[in-house]
Amino acid sequence: MFRFIAGVRRIPAASWLLCVLCIVPIASVASPLRLEGNWYQAPADWVYDGQHSPDNAGLTPVDSVSRTGGRFVFEADLSIDQSGTQVLDFKNSSVIGVFHHWIFDREGRQVGSAEGGIENAADNPFLLRHGREFHLPPGHYRLITEVSAPFFLARPQPYIDSLSHYRQAIKPGNALVFLCLGILLGLAIYYSALALVRRNVVDGMYALFILGNLLYNGTALLVYPDLFGMHWFYLISMPILFSNCAYAMFVITLLDIRRDGNPRLYRLGMWLLALLGIFILLALLKPHWSLELDRYGVGLFLLFGLVAGIVRARQGETTARLYLVAIVTFCVLGFASIVLGGLPGIYTFYMEHMGLAAVTVEALLLALVVAQQFAQMHRERESALTQARRNRKLAQTDALTGLPNRYALELDLAQLPVEGSLTFIDLNGLKHYNDRFGHERGDELLCSFSRNLKNLLPECACLHRLGGDEFAITCKEGDISRTEARIGDAMKALHAEGFESAGVSFGSVRVAENPAKDRLMRMADDRMYESKRRGKVPQPS
Repeated sequence: MFRFIAGVRRIPAASWLLCVLCIVPIASVASPLRLEGNWYQAPADWVYDGQHSPDNAGLTPVDSVSRTGGRFVFEADLSIDQSGTQVLDFKNSSVIGVFHHWIFDREGRQVGSAEGGIENAADNPFLLRHGREFHLPPGHYRLITEVSAPFFLARPQPYIDSLSHYRQAIKPGNALVFLCLGILLGLAIYYSALALVRRNVVDGMYALFILGNLLYNGTALLVYPDLFGMHWFYLISMPILFSNCAYAMFVITLLDIRRDGNPRLYRLGMWLLALLGIFILLALLKPHWSLELDRYGVGLFLLFGLVAGIVRARQGETTARLYLVAIVTFCVLGFASIVLGGLPGIYTFYMEHMGLAAVTVEALLLALVVAQQFAQMHRERESALTQARRNRKLAQTDALTGLPNRYALELDLAQLPVEGSLTFIDLNGLKHYNDRFGHERGDELLCSFSRNLKNLLPECACLHRLGGDEFAITCKEGDISRTEARIGDAMKALHAEGFESAGVSFGSVRVAENPAKDRLMRMADDRMYESKRRGKVPQPS
């Protein structure tokens, strides 16, 4: 158990005041315990000499660390009531470049020290954490902590915990990190592959947005430093600058914001991209401002996304409505991460943990939006293909009889095997029925003949109407005798229906007789007229 003891320490008049601590007696404090002390900013060339009281010349008291980075010293007193192993760590944030801890006993002797940080290659005893173990007997101690970084996401507040409690407390946060990074990695790989295959800007920009967040969160939460030895601190900030640009492009493309359709919204998007590009240049010139520029960029693209989503949703865009759900959810979760990260009692969940969860939820929702858009495109494509097939069928179908027409016959001839055959038919008597009974009766003649003959033909044969009173039959098996017999049967059925004056002439040719299929129709036509001239079939009176 720990009890925090603080007091006022007098410094000689020739020195700067180093530490002003309030006395707060606590009878019993459950672990973990936040250490309340004072922060000081140190110049870049300041070096702590490892003494109980640091040489405070040039140190400036500050309320907290600066978000644009620097070197800072924290001093606090603590007392330990029970022996055992304690862990010293930071709450609020893990974005720390380098840190050093020094612990001194009541007599001013150094009894422990440790170091670490994202830029520090020291061995890390706790995966994805800055925790360091100290074996301290009961007594009063003073902690001196130095932290430095090019920038800070939030104030790293030191706290102390028992080893057994700490080991259990860090598990949920670590599990959340691996779960969320695994989801983001899977989405990044999937949509990168889709972007390459489909050459789709939406997929590509979405994959880049996720990749930027993977680099940021993986570095800020110590995954890459601990597992892969990657200690470049600017992996936290630089990828997000490009990720912000990718997100803006993603929104413009996803919501179909075009110069001709939404000129004002399109110009706003172009201005945003230009401004985000300026942020990248500024970050290269002033790297310690890069994380601040990230914050401004995220705020700007979220504002643009909300405006664009509302405008496009009011214009009836279904994708925009779904997108609004995703971005509003992200805004709510992002705000919650800022608020919850600073609440007392929350030690092992950092602002980065909650931000990672918010990004992962948004990424999943955006994946659903992209999937819905892809599904909509697929439905529209299928509808277009169905309509095209319908139009093609209409283009190949005779309107009166429903039979395949001359165009369809030409396509069938191209597929007719060498053993197949072609039969041309001339239905005699159409003019007779048109002149005496009207065209309606003539149409009945054509439809009746088509229906009877089509029903009688085998599956390997297909009846076509070429126009007027001309028909054709293609037969894949080339059974000419059976085909011609079916024509006779159809005529008998036609006569039985009251068309006694109707007659028929036909001529057949085998594909093998002339492999040049463009001449088959002429040969069949010639034989049909030859049959008609010879009077093989009675003509109508």
